[in-house]
Amino acid sequence: MQRPQGSRELKQYSPLDEATLEMLKFAMADLNFSARAYDRILKVARTIADLAGAENLLSDHTSEAIQYRSPDRQLWT
Repeated sequence: MQRPQGSRELKQYSPLDEATLEMLKFAMADLNFSARAYDRILKVARTIADLAGAENLLSDHTSEAIQYRSPDRQLWT
């Protein structure tokens, strides 16, 4: 599988199910992430899924990526 590079490719090659999308939207609003952070979270989640040998992004991969991003936000507040 080709690795997605941009946000358009992330959406094309790593579609999110409804539950994962809602969790990501909630995290974006609650943690005040930018659109750039959204793309970075998806890239990290895609990497986590690849390391786990998963074809599709699951909510576990996305929540783990959000956890990695959250400490960064706490340092700047």
